[in-house]
Amino acid sequence: MPRRLDGLLLLDKPAGISSHAALQEARRLCGAAKAGHAGTLDPLASGLLPILLGEATKLAQYLLDSDKEYLAEARLGVTTTTGDAEGAVLERRAVRISEDAIERALERFRGEIDQIPPMHSALKRDGRPLYRLAREGASVERAPRRVTVHALEFLGRNGDCLRLRVRCSKGTYVRTLVEDIGTVLGSGAHLAALRRTAAGRLRIGGAVTLQALAALEPAARVRHVLPLDSMLEDLPSIVLPAESVARFRQGQALAQTSALRGRCRVCDGGGRLLGVGEVGEDGRLQPRRLLASG
Repeated sequence: MPRRLDGLLLLDKPAGISSHAALQEARRLCGAAKAGHAGTLDPLASGLLPILLGEATKLAQYLLDSDKEYLAEARLGVTTTTGDAEGAVLERRAVRISEDAIERALERFRGEIDQIPPMHSALKRDGRPLYRLAREGASVERAPRRVTVHALEFLGRNGDCLRLRVRCSKGTYVRTLVEDIGTVLGSGAHLAALRRTAAGRLRIGGAVTLQALAALEPAARVRHVLPLDSMLEDLPSIVLPAESVARFRQGQALAQTSALRGRCRVCDGGGRLLGVGEVGEDGRLQPRRLLASG
């Protein structure tokens, strides 16, 4: 019987299944009544998929907004309809490119850059995902988006396949990055493989696979579920006195003597997370996201 379970499960999603399918299997294994995830991985991709259980779903935006890190394989000389290995081949070209030329090309994509989102993406136009339009053979104009590539490291080469480490802001499409690198090199390229290794402070080293989770007894599976405040470790904390807890839970603004300003996590005297607040320049704490008690 599904039950209320609040917390964060770091899942190492395998390649070959959708994020939704991985989410539903993780939810079933943990016996959770409610679950979501923070940041879709394409079926092609593997790696860190934060699974949000119960009240954690209310905090999804704080993970969605975080930087992400990936290990990517870029196949030079082959372009595809989707920009990755799942698409049909559009063109093949001979590859005669030095590592110095690769390094020079990568330098052009470090820092703030403009990207045109791919047609094969979950972005919507008139309520319909672009990937559905693309499957029907349609193509619509997409406005460029400003993203930040904090790190783009050339890790090595195996023939025409480059290994890259990418750390980037939210909204960055690694497949588009790879295609654009291929364009600069004059060879074309597509994303051959992708593995997410980090989201904010969360790292793949702390993740569990579906296979490992399934091999555990039900009581042992929930030991992999992290507490809610593990999602908000980057935020400073405010501890409310007992007389203010009920008012905060009711959505009331509270006067603060603290010098803290901006977004913060809010706890009671026992360390229980009450939600997320924001302290304005007037020193008043405004509730921004409230968590259910109990």
